Amino acid sequence: MTSISQNRSTLKEFLASIATIRGDLSNITAPPFVLATQSTVEIPAYWAEHPSLFSAPALEADSSKRSLAVLRWYLTSLKAQQYGGRSEKEGVKKPLNAFLGEVFLASWCSPENGKTQLVSEQVSHHPPVTACYLWNDEAGVRAEGYTLQEISFNGSVNVKQIGHAILHVDKWDEDYLVPLPNVKVKGILSGTPYPELSGNYHIVSSSGFISEINFSGKGFLSGKKNSVDAMLYKDGDTKNPLYTVSGQWNDKMTFFEADGKEIEMIDMDTLKPTPMNVDALDQQDPWESRKAWAGVIDALNQGDMQRTVKEKSKLEEAQRELRKIEESKGRTWGALFFQNTATTDPVFEKLAKPIGEQLNSDKTVGVWKFNHEKWKNGIQRPFRGTMQPEGVELYNE
Repeated sequence: MTSISQNRSTLKEFLASIATIRGDLSNITAPPFVLATQSTVEIPAYWAEHPSLFSAPALEADSSKRSLAVLRWYLTSLKAQQYGGRSEKEGVKKPLNAFLGEVFLASWCSPENGKTQLVSEQVSHHPPVTACYLWNDEAGVRAEGYTLQEISFNGSVNVKQIGHAILHVDKWDEDYLVPLPNVKVKGILSGTPYPELSGNYHIVSSSGFISEINFSGKGFLSGKKNSVDAMLYKDGDTKNPLYTVSGQWNDKMTFFEADGKEIEMIDMDTLKPTPMNVDALDQQDPWESRKAWAGVIDALNQGDMQRTVKEKSKLEEAQRELRKIEESKGRTWGALFFQNTATTDPVFEKLAKPIGEQLNSDKTVGVWKFNHEKWKNGIQRPFRGTMQPEGVELYNE
């Protein structure tokens, strides 16, 4: 693959051009050599690459330790999410902009945890909203969420995430509000861009425990890249944390009890992911992510930037034509696996109250929920009949 460092001059020209643009850059066309070989609709898969950690809260009888298990799952998912599953040496690359209706389906299986499944779908294009549902029926753990990403540039690429996830544990009838952190991509011109998280976030449990997470990075004179400190406390008792965490979310993190006794140290380099199962391309629906982007992905893997542009443009032009047809016929696009029938969410409102978070459903075109009935009844391939994302028979008359 062609690296960013090999194209530094072209990258400088691109950055100079977007520096003059004010507002959201989510739909800006980036140079092909900065593109990842997966779409934004695939990124939620990294929440599930350690199924035993995802299912762990269901196995814990103590409510404070369940909250600690959720915090552990959250922190250990960050590295793969931010690097898109690549090594740090490869740096950060920009995921492909998911097109409306794009779907990603995956599963993870193990004797200890049974089957964990994921459905992810691009449910809105303007604004770009991705919704996902992750679950393990054997463990009785499920999470659903959605995000709108707003991108800006001020020397670094800033990704603001608007949205959230809610994790539910059936056995304890317990909910957790899970935040989606903002990201700043630094080191772009050096040829090895890396993600930095910053700010304070909270995981809130319906059982009354809150995990407060503080992300920080390397400054001019002090600090370490990708640093994280967290404390877990009973709501209203921030001065007496039950557990604390410190370290770097891309390297090692140490978990402590209230008295300072070490519980465990997690080394992200040795925490191996469970293999992800995705159907072979010849079995996938045309609207499934890897099938739809197959030409682009192959061109990127071959380092063929000219073919990357050609394949990418073909799909994007067809999508623009589809939007024009919808507008001319007065048709409204319908998501396959999700619905946005509400602008409020009682579970979110209850969990968010202690930390003063807002829903912002106006920005995300509603509150997106998984359509269990559709999934239970089964949606057979082809998902959308003869209509395909590259514009072959876009709509039946």
